[in-house]
Amino acid sequence: MRKILKWVGIVGGLLVGLSILLVVALRWMPVYITPLMVGRTVGQIVTGEKVKCVHTWVPIEQMSKSMPLAVVASEDNLFMQHHGFDFTQIELAINEAKRGGRHRGASTISQQTAKNVFLWSGHSYIRKGLEAYFTVLIEVFWGKKRIMEVYLNSIEMGKGIYGVEAVAQEHFGKSAKRLTRAEAATIAATLPNPLRYNSAHPSSYVQRRKAKIMSLMSKVEQVDFTKLLVCRRYDAIKACLAIAWKAFVATAVVQFYFAGMVRRWPTLIFVDFRPFARFSLLTVTPYRKAIFPRVSPLRTL
Repeated sequence: MRKILKWVGIVGGLLVGLSILLVVALRWMPVYITPLMVGRTVGQIVTGEKVKCVHTWVPIEQMSKSMPLAVVASEDNLFMQHHGFDFTQIELAINEAKRGGRHRGASTISQQTAKNVFLWSGHSYIRKGLEAYFTVLIEVFWGKKRIMEVYLNSIEMGKGIYGVEAVAQEHFGKSAKRLTRAEAATIAATLPNPLRYNSAHPSSYVQRRKAKIMSLMSKVEQVDFTKLLVCRRYDAIKACLAIAWKAFVATAVVQFYFAGMVRRWPTLIFVDFRPFARFSLLTVTPYRKAIFPRVSPLRTL
């Protein structure tokens, strides 16, 4: 059993290390292909449709300044303030689902970017957990400007169309740099379902969303990456480390809780935790209560 746990720890450690290296590498490398692009293309081949995958990477400096502002107004009003997660919207979505209302999205731009670049489409707890993990990583290693740049270059904006440069050329016959405020708002209005809504031929619903987005564009915090303070990055790191610490404590609590008479932590990666064999869980009681409020008091081993 210990050998199995040891190898599980080694494999898990290697996967974590590789994921961090990948995120760090993509901090500077353009993202030319995503799992969504591959999935859509394979689907077109399987169904016998004409294959269409239009994508052109451009730096954020070569995009209209209205485009980041439009998606913030449409998708994530607090993008410039949060550290990857909008817990208020998440709570509202949960409460609305409990009342039997429509299933509203609560994913931030950071979460959508993590999903688009690193993960597959679909709804599962595993994917959501990995999405949260990669969201923390990109918030720490990329920062807001890079997240927005990758988001606007990778998001699906039409059938077989990915990124703002591609949709600008396909639907408006111009570069992303020359998009007007109204055109940027129209593109953003189709993002809830770009396969159904078309920014080149906007429906009445898209027109209404466009008007609302244009109104919000003057009310939300302006997207100006040149004014981002260095402390923002440290705030993000601090917040993400706090989340990581809570996850670590949660793992430890669950492990001790179900371990019963186990006197020793399993060996993880290359570290032996024998000194913690008689560790008292009373020291993490405040964190345990915060994470698992309904769990009964734990024994001291």
